[in-house]
Amino acid sequence: MSDPANTIAFQGAPGAYSDLACRNARPGMTTLPCPTFEEAFAAVRDGRAHLAMIPIDNSVAGRVADIHHLLPESGLHIIGEHFQRVVHHLLAPKGATIAGLKAVHSHVHALPQCRKLIAELGLKAIVHGDTAGAAAEIAKRNDPSVAAIASELAGQIYGLVSLRADVADHKDNTTRFVIMRREPLDPDPAQGPVITSFVFRVRSVPAALYKALGGFATNGVNITKLESYMVDGNFTVAQFYADIDGHPDQRPVRLALEELSFFSREVRILGVYPASPQRSGA
Repeated sequence: MSDPANTIAFQGAPGAYSDLACRNARPGMTTLPCPTFEEAFAAVRDGRAHLAMIPIDNSVAGRVADIHHLLPESGLHIIGEHFQRVVHHLLAPKGATIAGLKAVHSHVHALPQCRKLIAELGLKAIVHGDTAGAAAEIAKRNDPSVAAIASELAGQIYGLVSLRADVADHKDNTTRFVIMRREPLDPDPAQGPVITSFVFRVRSVPAALYKALGGFATNGVNITKLESYMVDGNFTVAQFYADIDGHPDQRPVRLALEELSFFSREVRILGVYPASPQRSGA
């Protein structure tokens, strides 16, 4: 049985890109696959894992569905970030050939990311719940006419061969992950760049967002990410997820957050953490 203090949870099957991100970001830890994001959060809250690796958005597909709703209710804090390059492989059972392929299985986001390959080979695209799960199913079926699009790690885990590597249309395909745990982190901004992530709500009235964010402009605080989504099943209140450069204890950030609190409601900091060295080159 693995040591919970040395375990990092992720959503997906073994070999998923989240699994790969865990292994790259925390190579000394044991990875714990979970069927859902909620179960990955619960594994940390319950003490079965020390950390959780959660995807936020992808440079090609955009934000990960539902994750911005789940993060504020997770009971966890963001303590780090990781940028994982997504390198899709065309995986098939041993003995399969590209000429013999008729269909390919993968996640709903991975298939559109490989349109050129699928069109070139004339394959039938079949949506699967996740990339690693697709690889596992292809290995189980052992049909040389059916392939999967997944990571090289998935191919190694399930005994598949890579018929073609790096098959995505865009070679800069990257997913940003956040690393979460029960206790917050308080990094020293003197030791390097810091990111603060938070959520807040504003009423759907004219200039509400302009007023709420004005303090960041006047105090010279850079907003690196801002996403909106509706909450409570109506269209009168929007919740925003934001990342900014800086620590809440730094005067410009403190003043900006104070002004945000005056013009909005339910400002909740999700985490303060070191900026990844990969951020500038992700």
